Amino acid sequence: MNLEQFFPHARPWVENLANVFPGKYVKPQFAWWEVGHVLSLIALGGTTILMNLRLLGAGLTQEPPSEIYRNLRFWQNVGVIGIIVTGVLIGSANAERLYDSAAFIVKMLALLAGVILTYGVSRPVAAADGAVGLPPKIWFALGGAIFLLGLWVFSTSELINPGVFHVITAAGLLVLFVTQGRTRLVYLAVLTALIVAQFVGTHILVKPDDYAHLTPVNKAFAGIFSAWIVGTALFQLFRAGRGEEGGPLTKIIAYATILVWVMGAAAGRWIAFA
Repeated sequence: MNLEQFFPHARPWVENLANVFPGKYVKPQFAWWEVGHVLSLIALGGTTILMNLRLLGAGLTQEPPSEIYRNLRFWQNVGVIGIIVTGVLIGSANAERLYDSAAFIVKMLALLAGVILTYGVSRPVAAADGAVGLPPKIWFALGGAIFLLGLWVFSTSELINPGVFHVITAAGLLVLFVTQGRTRLVYLAVLTALIVAQFVGTHILVKPDDYAHLTPVNKAFAGIFSAWIVGTALFQLFRAGRGEEGGPLTKIIAYATILVWVMGAAAGRWIAFA
């Protein structure tokens, strides 16, 4: 899936973008604009992670979520503006690559879902110290649906679908970080066993270059990893019940808001492949 499938007659216009303003002026300094894009993503991703970790009851727990939100909202705005401005500029200089890229579709879906989940959901929830009103619930349904659509495109598109393991890995580490007590030890033990099993299956039992057999094995492990990570997270959330940061819905919102930006970053990494 790529933009060419939706707008096949736009190719001549897309190919010419690198030869007109602003693309032709950006292209000679492409690397600098790319650095700005990455720094903007770091600013947005870092502040979003800190705020949503607080909603998960982890990280900067000395302050209430509303205080964390007030301290970070300026830098979140800077990050979003930076991503959009630098993204448009480097996109105009590299438009043909993006036009043919399935990963670019994923990145745009992640950007749309990320803005909705951050500004329409997690920021209002953090400002209310974990309380989830009706508007955030509506925005969460919309942003969550777009997020899931992006995950589906990511996982079903050839050449880029291994990138889903970036999102799975981030989710696995996030659950490990916020899970407490004996559950964390059990979770880590099973996760380690799955990692070892995948290594044996994809490096010993199946040759690394035997893609006909390797691909279904990796897809199976992606499903198993996802089921274990999501299952553990839900078990921990509903067992803990409602805390001072809110109930299970608040924490699900926090998980989704963090992971949607991870998906966007991972998709950007895979634009060079498809």
